Amino acid sequence: MLFDELSKLEPGSPEHARVRAALIEINLPLVRYAAARFRSRNEPMEDVVQVGTIGLINAIDRFDPERGVQFPTFAMPTVVGEIKRYFRDNVRTVHVPRRLHELWVQVSGAIEDLTVLHGRSPTTAEIAERLGLSEEEVLACLEAGRAYHATSLEAAQEGDGAPGLLDRLGYEDPELAGVEHRELVRHLLVQLPERERRILLLRYFGNLTQSQISAELGVSQMHVSRLLSRSFARLRSANQLEA
Repeated sequence: MLFDELSKLEPGSPEHARVRAALIEINLPLVRYAAARFRSRNEPMEDVVQVGTIGLINAIDRFDPERGVQFPTFAMPTVVGEIKRYFRDNVRTVHVPRRLHELWVQVSGAIEDLTVLHGRSPTTAEIAERLGLSEEEVLACLEAGRAYHATSLEAAQEGDGAPGLLDRLGYEDPELAGVEHRELVRHLLVQLPERERRILLLRYFGNLTQSQISAELGVSQMHVSRLLSRSFARLRSANQLEA
């Protein structure tokens, strides 16, 4: 078994490196299997596999065959943990095209060099001239660079105690909870006869008393009361059928 052989070799020796490399090669399918679980993250799969391979190497260096645990069982948590750490610490929160990702590395390096050279932050034109890019490409790279980290909605913007972004997004409309009920009432009202619908509107939207409604429609107050009761019965029945 290669692990038994590896344990007998001197770390750093050519033979130890050869056996270690063979173990890495043999177990790469394990890394690809773990990386496939993160395919939905829209990161280049070769990058994820490369990160997972680091976890595989760490697992190989720490594995003790005498513990009686199968290597895939031992290695998988380390491989997956390394990939998760990569997504947590290094991956942009917003995915950008791979070309911009590669250009951003160049732009970032040029900014550091030019800052040291001039003692100040370089202009877009200076960065573009340094890299042989257009200013539009540099601006696109700078915009892509902001995708590395997302600002928390709860983060204060002007120092401690200042309101966060979440506090600036608006407020909860107290009328929002009644939207569903209003839509239901509107839906049920159209099912009533026109006169009953009008009485309900006058009573509860026009705030008229039964006496005022009876005068408005030229009917007795008692008749208005009966029509209201009949309308409520119809609405309750229609509501039960809708439910």
